[in-house]
Amino acid sequence: MAETRIHPVTGKSLKRDIRPFTVEYGSMAREVALPGWYPDDDGDAVHSGLDLAEADEVFLELRAAYAAHVREVRKSLGLTQEEAGEIIGGGKRAFQKYESGKAPPSDAAVGLIEILSRQPKAIEVLKEIRRMPGTGKLGKRAGHKRRERAVA
Repeated sequence: MAETRIHPVTGKSLKRDIRPFTVEYGSMAREVALPGWYPDDDGDAVHSGLDLAEADEVFLELRAAYAAHVREVRKSLGLTQEEAGEIIGGGKRAFQKYESGKAPPSDAAVGLIEILSRQPKAIEVLKEIRRMPGTGKLGKRAGHKRRERAVA
């Protein structure tokens, strides 16, 4: 007879099982076998710290691998971290955080990084867009300064 327990929130019956789980970071993903207590449907499962150990390890590996990938792409484009942050997005210190694994890039930044890793010449299009008035820091957006009213 299978071991069961009751879900602490939903009250559903849970059975001990191992199911596939995809760990993602940036554009990278890896599937792991995730043990835990699962309902018969696709509802919420319950996992212990030990259950999550492999998924946590894979997450750390993917985070380090993606950080190295971001660094490699940036360097292949001949950009400093600050330039990459201004052109691709995220700000001056964004790529420092991405490349150290301290922060993940936004989905939009991941998309641009992946496009640029496959089509490096597209960086020129991004640079041109950023230099256009009203489209980014390099172009100094028009109309974004607050106007102070004169008080008489």
